[in-house]
Amino acid sequence: MSDTVVTRFAPSPTGYLHIGGARTALFNWLYARHTGGTMLLRIEDTDRERSTEAATAAIIDGLTWLGLHWEGEPTSQFERAPRHREVAEELVRMGKAYYCYASPEELNEMREKARAEGRPPRYDGRWRDRDPSEAPAGVKGAIRIKAPRDGETIVRDRVQGDVRFPNKDLDDFIILRSDGNPTYMHAVVVDDHDMGVTHIIRGDDHLTNAARQTVIYNAMGWDVPVMAHIPLIHGADGAKLSKRHGALGVDAYRAMGYLPAALRNYLARLGWSHGDDEVMSLDDMIRWFEIEDVNKGAARFDFQKLEALNGIHMRQMDDAALTDTFIATLPYLENGKPIADRLDQQKKAQLLQAMPGLKERAKTLVELAEGAAFLFAERPLPLDEKAAGVLGEPARGILKGARKALEKVSDGWNAASAEAAIREFATQNELKLGAVAQPLRAALTGRSTSPGVFDVLAVLGREESLARIGDQID
Repeated sequence: MSDTVVTRFAPSPTGYLHIGGARTALFNWLYARHTGGTMLLRIEDTDRERSTEAATAAIIDGLTWLGLHWEGEPTSQFERAPRHREVAEELVRMGKAYYCYASPEELNEMREKARAEGRPPRYDGRWRDRDPSEAPAGVKGAIRIKAPRDGETIVRDRVQGDVRFPNKDLDDFIILRSDGNPTYMHAVVVDDHDMGVTHIIRGDDHLTNAARQTVIYNAMGWDVPVMAHIPLIHGADGAKLSKRHGALGVDAYRAMGYLPAALRNYLARLGWSHGDDEVMSLDDMIRWFEIEDVNKGAARFDFQKLEALNGIHMRQMDDAALTDTFIATLPYLENGKPIADRLDQQKKAQLLQAMPGLKERAKTLVELAEGAAFLFAERPLPLDEKAAGVLGEPARGILKGARKALEKVSDGWNAASAEAAIREFATQNELKLGAVAQPLRAALTGRSTSPGVFDVLAVLGREESLARIGDQID
């Protein structure tokens, strides 16, 4: 085995890249980066009924959005079927596997008998030592591996520790079906060996597969890669992760307005930790990630924690970078279209100027779009319920005075000059600042919450601000 670490992510293209798969990919990627190795991508598309091109594209798109890049071209498992057959036939030649001609009826009988005797259904090995000349004419056999009958197979696992499987439970499983198609169990071993994979990091639902796969490695005299079976993700209530918990595709998280950096950070913390560190940069994670630090127990997915973490990542992001990310994500956000439709250079500049105030109040890009909507609204502004409530008769009188005060600001229109004019007006009229700011905010944004009202005046500019206030007075 080479000294360079080679990991792999091997999804089945039967649907989108779900959140559990994304974490498995992340752990493989982090470990490869941590050790100066490489990660490969293999699409396990042997299930021809359920594998689709669209699912493969969705997986690649999800990984790319998360920033998890693999080396070289993705490998298709299905296209490697001739090589899988070749290895199965080689095992027969070596006396490590054999053709089995048991009929479906015979296999069914075996299962029924085992069930009646309270045993797990296992193949009884009836063709294991028979002479090939006894094969029925014109029947194609399946190839079964000769599994060891006594002792145990040990999976030395970096997360689970040594896991022992009694060999009597492993039976002579099929590696090549009678139609010449390899089984998943066999294809995975041949692919991992041929691709030079040194470390297999995957969900602990594959732990029993690991024992059977070890039997194939040993039969071929190949090195068994280092195994690490990571716990599955559960919902916040401790039940197996389902759609209601967040078992969605990575694309759904993009549409909900999460940043790739925040989702990476959150997924890394699901089942792995580094002291009390909650907020991690990519460099931190690469530096700190060790397989041995992954917990044995299932991790719990919690949307509130993800949202809070996302808010922190947004606030830590440089304004220009966040603006670019936000603009790039608009096509995926449910409330992104009105903004995308009106986005020109001037609006982009206003968005960047407003970003410090906007990102303080948002935990997701969807909330950011909500907060930024006032910049892109057409006059006269539609008012939300609370804003409409604020703009009653007394407020209109206050707005008239506020507009006159603002009209006097001729040179250097900015947050400070607008604030000075409004404070002076409030003082002269013995009004609390909030009594002026609330109707102003409603008139300028159509809402009762927004970034600081003086920042809003500065970002909208003199002409637009006065026009919006005028719309509510007239």
